[in-house]
Amino acid sequence: QVQLVESGGGLVQAGGSLRLSCAASGRTFSSYVMGWFRQAPGKEREFVAAISWSGGDTYYADSVKGRFTISRDNAKNTVYLQMNSLKPEDAAIYYCAAGPGLSSNWRAYDVWGQGTQVTVSS
Repeated sequence: QVQLVESGGGLVQAGGSLRLSCAASGRTFSSYVMGWFRQAPGKEREFVAAISWSGGDTYYADSVKGRFTISRDNAKNTVYLQMNSLKPEDAAIYYCAAGPGLSSNWRAYDVWGQGTQVTVSS
């Protein structure tokens, strides 16, 4: 089973950018759909973006469409989330997840990372 480790979170001013990375261990990474979710204090886990195993299909939450880009490098066993034009409401713990199918439902994902904190100052 794949294991996931996120990195790249931090503090950024509103309007700034961050790139999150999620490194996967295991030889089956390329067979997984990968997703990014986020959870702010007192709020439910929220879908952000997902990408098919090949990278050919991507799927975004309306709230991040046009600002965030998900991508993957199967040779490096890594999925990325490029976040531009960040807003204070983007602040949350961001999690990457692996699953069998492209979905915005967190229950469809089997493996989760530990999360990385993103803080956006206004």
